Amino acid sequence: MIESARLTATPSGVRLARLQDIADGTARNFVLQMKNGRFHGFVVRCGDAVYGYVDRCPHAGLPLAQELDTYLTPDGSLIACSWHGALFAPEDGRCVGGPCGGSSLSPWPTSLRDGWIVTA
Repeated sequence: MIESARLTATPSGVRLARLQDIADGTARNFVLQMKNGRFHGFVVRCGDAVYGYVDRCPHAGLPLAQELDTYLTPDGSLIACSWHGALFAPEDGRCVGGPCGGSSLSPWPTSLRDGWIVTA
């Protein structure tokens, strides 16, 4: 069996979910199957703002969440790598604690369009 490549970008204009489908202060995982492979990313909702990131820790190269959609600290204030405890700011993906000093999450451009979260 041929394994599909793990992609780091997506085309723009792909509808992911309605904003109302992701509770404020939470995050949701998305896996998009494309012709050249699969893209793994997640979106964090903060009020009416959404921030998208490639689901890959810059410290260890692993997906951040060990359990589906568990990307945030218990209080919802930071993105957390469940493997090594790295912490990231939701609004820009920069490392604010843990073994990832000086690193940032890779952004996944997303935006809101007519109530939908879409790739940008």
